[in-house]
Amino acid sequence: MLTDFLRRLLPFRPPKRELHTLSSLDAYALWARAYPPNAHNALMQVEERAMLSLLLPLTGKTVLDLACGTGRYSLLAWDRGAKTVIGLDNSPAMLRANSLSHKALARLTALPLPAESLDVVICGLALGHEKQLDKAVAEIGRVLRKNAYALVSDFHPFMFLSGARRTFEAPGGQTYAVEHYAHLYADYHRAAWAAGLIIEQVVEPHLDVTPETGTANASATEAPVVIVYRFFKP
Repeated sequence: MLTDFLRRLLPFRPPKRELHTLSSLDAYALWARAYPPNAHNALMQVEERAMLSLLLPLTGKTVLDLACGTGRYSLLAWDRGAKTVIGLDNSPAMLRANSLSHKALARLTALPLPAESLDVVICGLALGHEKQLDKAVAEIGRVLRKNAYALVSDFHPFMFLSGARRTFEAPGGQTYAVEHYAHLYADYHRAAWAAGLIIEQVVEPHLDVTPETGTANASATEAPVVIVYRFFKP
């Protein structure tokens, strides 16, 4: 029963059968209308808690919500006193569902922003969709000011390498896998070093779900489900 509960709850699970894999663009075109700007499943709750544990004060800061989707981290940044919040995403459908005023279409590997123009970059659960990790991290490093930082989360590579897949249910009820690339810690370390960034903190939270309440907490009894990095630009 718990296994069935987890399958309904999580967007990242071992498929019962081979699923058709969509590109991230095609997937979010289908998913956007049903994708709320909040942590709407247990895995996202764990990820968000880990991200917020590493988040430094945002009061008066210029913040980029990179791969903003429908605006989950944009809203959190506003709530925490950011002066300006910019949202960038490569999905037109997700941007249409985003209420942010300052938003634009952009690829992770080509950000339409000046060098050293941002105090904070937040990128939640998106870099796993990007094959060219080095280029994406280089762009994050380029747009950050000196003494600025970035928070980046990704699905834990152990999950993907153990056979789990990022999945979602389309409006018609069909379940699809979503394009994903398993980036190891060593990959992030190499990309950060090349971009002039230092990995300050890493958090690898686990999943503990109570079927009665549907809540998720960090637990040492489960394998890590996400990995969160805080990068600093000296």
